[in-house]
Parts: sequence; C-alpha cells; structure tokens
Amino acid sequence: MQPLASSEAPLSPADLRVLTPARVALGRAGASLPTRALLDFTLDHARARDAVHAPFEADTVAAEVARLGLGALHVRSQAVNRRDYLSRPDLGRRLDPASAACLAEARVGADVVVVIGDGLSSKAVHTHAVAVLDRLAQQFDAAGITIGPIVVATGARVALGDEIGASLGARMVVVLIGERPGLSAPDSLGAYLTFAPRIGRTDAERNCVSNIHRAGLGHDEAAAKIAWLAREGLARRITGVALKDESDGKSQPLPERGKSVT
Repeated sequence: MQPLASSEAPLSPADLRVLTPARVALGRAGASLPTRALLDFTLDHARARDAVHAPFEADTVAAEVARLGLGALHVRSQAVNRRDYLSRPDLGRRLDPASAACLAEARVGADVVVVIGDGLSSKAVHTHAVAVLDRLAQQFDAAGITIGPIVVATGARVALGDEIGASLGARMVVVLIGERPGLSAPDSLGAYLTFAPRIGRTDAERNCVSNIHRAGLGHDEAAAKIAWLAREGLARRITGVALKDESDGKSQPLPERGKSVT
C-alpha cells in the first residue's frame, strides 16, 4: 500500500527548533548528544539553578513599587534562609511573628491585595513583577477596584498570600511569584488569585496565570488575564475550578470608574 501523497514537505530539524524552545531534533554524535547540544543543556541547567538560589532584593522591588505611586510593605515567611525555604515548603506558607503583627496593624479592607513573592525564581520577580503590577494597577483603577498596599514577601510560597490577604482584610489576594525554573525559562513569573483568602485555602480554590516571560505571556496579555479573573472573581465571589478563564488575553471593556463590581 502506497503512503498518501502530501503537498507539504516534512519539517526539517531546523524548522522544528524554530517552532519550540523544547529540546527536539538535537542530532547525535555516535551514541551521544552532539557537543553543542550538551553544552547548551549544561548552560540552561546552570541558569535554572542560579535562578533558584539568586538572592531576592526586596528593597529594590519595594523602591520600584514606590515609583509607581503605590505603598509597599515588606514581610517574611517563617523560612529563615534559602535552605529552610527549599527543604521546608510549609515554612514558606506562614508569616513570621513580626510580619504577622505588622500586617494586623495595617488592615485596610481593600478589594484586592497584591503580593510580590520571590518564590523559586527571584530573577523572574525582578524581571517581570513590577511591569505586570503597573499594567494591572491601571486596569484595577479603571474598574473601580480598590487595591491595598503592595506586600513584598521574602521566602514566599503561594499560600503565604492567604494569610497576608486575611490579615489585611482583602476580598481577594493576587500573588505574583517566581515559578519553578525550567531549562528553557529560568525567569517565568506566575500569578495566583484567591477570593476570600484565609489560611487553609487549597490550590483548587485559586486561579493561575503562568508562564509570564519573554517567550511566553507578555506583560500586557498577562495583566489583562489577571484583571479579567479578578473582576469576574469579585463579581461572582469565587475563584478556582468554578471560575474559568474566558478572556481572550486582550484588554476587556471595563466598568466606569467608581461603579461597584458586585
């Protein structure tokens, strides 16, 4: 039986590599990878490790937030150092006593509190977080959604936002955090939204916008998705598996400034 004829030529290895950052069509040298492919892998692996261990410059992030005209608070989790953070994920989900006391005094009751946490890639936070926040704050302002102080968190896991949001009396928390570095993206930022944050919320009760980096979601597209989920989550009083992302990644029509979203 003859194979069906095709009018399109098969993709070459070079074509495949253009279409994806994944490690495909690498070739081989005998039974091994070519030297170039091995060196590229080693370099990307080193970049991913560096992203995990790079120090988080919280003061720098807070200063950049201040230049946007937004107030910033700095808190820490119970992970006292990077080794504890990586070996004890539970410590990254709770505030240390001093931070908890500070937030209790700063309770504001805003619609949304945004947390910028180092997560597993401080490089992602330094590269993308403030740019996304800038666009997001503009969309919230246009929609009449009040935003509390920006909380810069060191040693943060996603769930740390639950305690922060509850302490500040926020209706919703948005956590911008460095995602686990990959070999093709050591600087990927994620955004996690949780309605009615409180300690003990599960991942099923959150929405996530991930892969915010130069080869993934751009800052404008990411902010539009986050803003859509925040508006809908506040209006429907829910986030997580019950709230599906039906945005198209573009800016959506916003309510007139001052109108309630509920």
